[in-house]
Amino acid sequence: MEEMEEELKCPVCGSFFREPIILPCTHNICLACARNILVQTPDAESPQSSRASGSGVSDYDYLDLDKMSLYSEADSGYGSYGGFVSAPTTPCQKSPNGVRVFPPTVPQPPPQHHLLQHPSSLPPIPRNSCITCPQCHRSLILDDRGLRGFPKNRVLEGVVDRYQQSKAAALKCQLCEKSPKEAIVMCEQCDVFYCDPCRLRCHPPRGPLAKHRLVPPAQGRISRRASPRKISTCTEHELENLSMYCVQCKMPVCYQCLEEGKHGTHEVKALGAMWKLHKGQLSQALNGLSDRASEAKEFLVQLRNMVQHIQENGVEFEACLVAQCDALIDALNRRKAQLLSRVNKEHEHKLKVVRDQISHCTVKLRQTTGLMEYCLEVIKENDPSGFLQISDALIRRVHMTESQWGKGTLTPRMTSDFDLTLDSGPLLQTIHQLDFVQMKVAWFTFDTASAHPDIIFSNDNLTVTCNSYDDRVVMGNSAFSRGVHYWEMTIDRYDNHPDPAFGVARADVLKDVMLGKDDKAWAMYVDNNRSWFMHNNSHTNRTDGGISKGATIGVLLDFTRRILIFLLNDEQQGPVAFEGLEGVYYPAISLNRNVQVTLHTGLPIPDFYTPGEVDPNGSVC
Repeated sequence: MEEMEEELKCPVCGSFFREPIILPCTHNICLACARNILVQTPDAESPQSSRASGSGVSDYDYLDLDKMSLYSEADSGYGSYGGFVSAPTTPCQKSPNGVRVFPPTVPQPPPQHHLLQHPSSLPPIPRNSCITCPQCHRSLILDDRGLRGFPKNRVLEGVVDRYQQSKAAALKCQLCEKSPKEAIVMCEQCDVFYCDPCRLRCHPPRGPLAKHRLVPPAQGRISRRASPRKISTCTEHELENLSMYCVQCKMPVCYQCLEEGKHGTHEVKALGAMWKLHKGQLSQALNGLSDRASEAKEFLVQLRNMVQHIQENGVEFEACLVAQCDALIDALNRRKAQLLSRVNKEHEHKLKVVRDQISHCTVKLRQTTGLMEYCLEVIKENDPSGFLQISDALIRRVHMTESQWGKGTLTPRMTSDFDLTLDSGPLLQTIHQLDFVQMKVAWFTFDTASAHPDIIFSNDNLTVTCNSYDDRVVMGNSAFSRGVHYWEMTIDRYDNHPDPAFGVARADVLKDVMLGKDDKAWAMYVDNNRSWFMHNNSHTNRTDGGISKGATIGVLLDFTRRILIFLLNDEQQGPVAFEGLEGVYYPAISLNRNVQVTLHTGLPIPDFYTPGEVDPNGSVC
């Protein structure tokens, strides 16, 4: 029953209803709170002069809020009549229940204003008083009866009393000799509260006491304190009981109302019969509401399960992401090992070649040096005949050895540089572009902040038109740079054959010209007969087929293939409109006052569109 508690609290004081009265708008308010929020109207505004004839609802008439300025839409509070002594202009205050009200114009009663007081002890209500419902803000002028003219909600009062009784402290068993235990039942015939052991001992289920009625303690306490049901009396004829029901006015009436009052010509039915009928209607309505409540409970269970699933999927996705990145790192490490192996082989090859050349040159140099030293010693000899015997041979050997040190012999066979350059640029670029592919549909609306001032928004920023005859641009509030996206726009109004444009644009697109006139937008503009593609004021691909009221324009943006496609009434309009799209793009349209468009987002990709290449003719494969 705790969920019901807010239904049982006054919207002004925030406490449980005490002596609730029913306003003509069917909302309830405490009698004391109703006195506190009364406002006195100007003397010239009498109830008779402002009463609308033939309202058939009640003797209380709702004020013209615009003329009387009782309620301000700007602050959702309650105003008073500015300029009158009886109602000084003061700031709004918030009640404990969140309703903003002005301080009362009559002296505040003491804090214990909910204590029951006799009507005659309350101060009289000023003449021409007005009251504003704190929930629906409807205002009305009281007649001569004042607040006594409002019916008391005895049903609500009884529900509040039962609820408060059920929330009271637990009752104790009346038969326990020591340390009474909490009572679990009460016997209505014995008028005794029992705990379970005492009930079994003193009130057995068999025998002469078997026919006694056992009820829960809270219900028993209420039945103890319950007084005979008060018979409701007529608000106009206080001595008459309500005995009939006026079908036209939808309110209980007395016999005197039928004989003298305005209900004499109305259809009336027996109060008991209508009571049963309305109870049945309420029960039937509750069945439907109960079904909705059951669905809501199931939905909440689903949402709570989603929380757990999101947490589980988040952990799983993080683990998957780590595994994927680790796999990339492992692949990079393997490739690193392969490249290092190639570098090592090149290193060893260079060393081997150089070392072989060093060894060869060392041997040759040693031989050359030995020959040179020998020839020098021969030259020192003073024996001409002996010298001439060997000189020719030595001269030939010296020339032959010199020729062996010819061109290329003293050139390194290997450079010290490694002719290997690692091409890591594409890989680094790929790593920087590594991101999640936007595979799921995107939801967005038109953006009020970036739109041209002439654009008019409605329907939660999903519908736009314009107050200018010139074309004005409005963009979506979400940008796309990856994935495949599709959205549609329906033509709600199409007058005088204008040519609105649909497409995508950069953030800095011009807002006061047709979409596609500058180099910041890619669009298709269409009239009632044909369409064209336009970018940077270049018009291409004129295609038959126009729009009218009810037509649908589709925009398909595919970053995986970097193309833009347009659809008209679920069919592709012309070839692929634009190719080579890269970067960040916003959905955008341009229109004038002769067109109204509604945006539809979160749509699946059209069935005809499948991943593939663009064929030479420009249509989608």
